[in-house]
Formats: sequence, C-alpha cells, structure tokens
Amino acid sequence: MANRDKRNNKPKNKTTAVILTIAGIAVLAVLAVLIWTGRYSEKREDTTGSREAEKVEAESDVVWKGKGYNYNEHLSNFLFIGVDNQEKVETETGQADAGQADALYLVSWDWSENTLELITIPRDTMTRIETFGPGGESLGESTDHISLSYAYGDGEHESCRLTREAVSALFYDLPIQGYCAVNMDALPVITESVGGVTVTVPNDSLEEVDSRFQEGAQVTLNADDTETFVRYRDICVSQSAVSRMERQQAYIAAFGEKARELSASDSSFITKLYTDLEPYMVTNMRVGQFGNITKSISAGKTSQGWTVPGEGVQGETYDEYHVDEDALYEKIIETFYEEAE
Repeated sequence: MANRDKRNNKPKNKTTAVILTIAGIAVLAVLAVLIWTGRYSEKREDTTGSREAEKVEAESDVVWKGKGYNYNEHLSNFLFIGVDNQEKVETETGQADAGQADALYLVSWDWSENTLELITIPRDTMTRIETFGPGGESLGESTDHISLSYAYGDGEHESCRLTREAVSALFYDLPIQGYCAVNMDALPVITESVGGVTVTVPNDSLEEVDSRFQEGAQVTLNADDTETFVRYRDICVSQSAVSRMERQQAYIAAFGEKARELSASDSSFITKLYTDLEPYMVTNMRVGQFGNITKSISAGKTSQGWTVPGEGVQGETYDEYHVDEDALYEKIIETFYEEAE
C-alpha cells in the first residue's frame, strides 16, 4: 500500500456519510485511487482506468486496493470498558479524575448471521482524544493514551461518550451503538455469577506474585483472586499492560465458555447477571441487547477476535502503543465491510 493519510478516506456508514458535491474533490479521489492501485500512467489519453475507478468510487462506501466496499448494515457495535476505580465516580467534566479505561473491548454483532467479533484495544494506544480544562471547557483534540479519554468525563455517561468517540475515530468513524463501563468491584460479581472461572494462564507475568500462575497452568479463579489476575501489572516493567491484556483475554474466553453453558440451561442467567451488575456499571444498553449477545456466544458463533495491530514502545514518561495504520485499516475493511457487487 502506498503511503497516504487514510484519515481522509474513512470507511463510513451510509447513513452518516457526507455527500461530496464539489467536483474537484471527486476528481482528486479518483486520481488517488489510480495512484494507490498502480493504475496511474503518464499516458493521459487512455481514460479507461479512470472511468472504471470512478464507477467503483460511485457504487461503494470506500475503495481499498482498487475494489469497492460497502459497510455491512447488519452490524451493531458495542464498546465495553473496564474502569480502574473501585466504585462509580461522580465528578465533573474536565477534572480528569473519573478513572481510566483500563480495558477496552469492541464487540461487533452481526445480527443477520448471529455472529460476534471481539476486538481488543490496548489501553496505551496513542490516538486523538478530546481534552478539557479544569472548568470543563474543551481544549480540542490532542494525541494521548486512549485510556485517558474516559478520565476527562463525569465518571458516567459523559465519560462513556468521550471514550466511544475516541474509539470510533480510531476505527475511522465506525458507528458504535452501545457502551457499557464497569468498575473493579464488578469483577468478583462476574466470576461468582458462573461459580468460578477456570483459566489457562497465557504468560509468566504473574508468577512472581503467585506461584500458581505459571504459564500454561490451569487455575480456577474465585471472587478473591479475579482482580489480581485481571488487573495486576508491574508498572516498572515496560509493556506490562500488554501481558495483562493477554490475561484479560484468557479470562474473557473462559468466562464466555462458562456463560455459554449456563445460559443454555438457564434462560434467566443473563437477566440476573445484568441486574447484579447494575450497581457497578454505566450503560446505554438494554438487557435485551445483552441477551442477544449472550445467545450468540451460546450458539458458538464467536470468532477468535483480533487486537488492534501495532507495537508497544517506551515513551518519554509512559508506555505507548503505536498503531500500525495500514494493518488496522485492512482489518477494518475485513471486519466491517463487504465487497461491493
């Protein structure tokens, strides 16, 4: 792929797409497609390639490697946020003390095929987020850790909105229909809801803390040790958040398997879990939406998922995760778009 600012060629939902009426922009877009796909030639008299590219552009939401793609209108996307606070925080926008988005997962549900895609977003991902002054006034956007997007809000729906907007922008204006943020006190509730979660330890990042957590070992977590497994990291070790993220993924996979078994035999399972979590969460999702997602998990139609591609590096002060824009763009096309007919 040739170098370019893909942020100027964002995949977009048809319902929110901006209609470009300036002929010059359309011409530049077609020229860009020709250059990116290697079709551009100094022989200007041959316009066949130009006409073909213009047709692809007109019939699709986005053009990628010379092919047109349309957004899959059967998708509903939900953002799940793990906040690093023990309890809900009531604060004001701009105070930057609402807690950070310690864990970020985007779930894309294809309600036509009844399938789920789970996408992991590293907390240290460097991206554009909206920042605020102490009085709540917006200072515009700056590049910072995506986890801080939550901190600038009110600890409730405004924090969720800010994080949702940051994630949507990272994914090239992807529509995100729902969000759910839970604080740390929810962890034992989640584990207890399925009677314990048996995980396969993915790495050795916890072995010095507890010898049970050797890489490859199977450990059954209870309400007391779930937080350690899901949240602990050695802040003196560079990229420890990445190792922790692997443990979180292992926990989610194990919990999902147990939830699948229980929801298959107990139709009230998800409703009870939703009720039990209400004191610890902020969400705009209804219990029915939780139920639909759980049914997809129970049907065994959840994919292996993927992590935002990139590389962890040591920043001036804190760890940073730098996104591989080309690889992310390709995964977005693969996950959220369909080739135009």
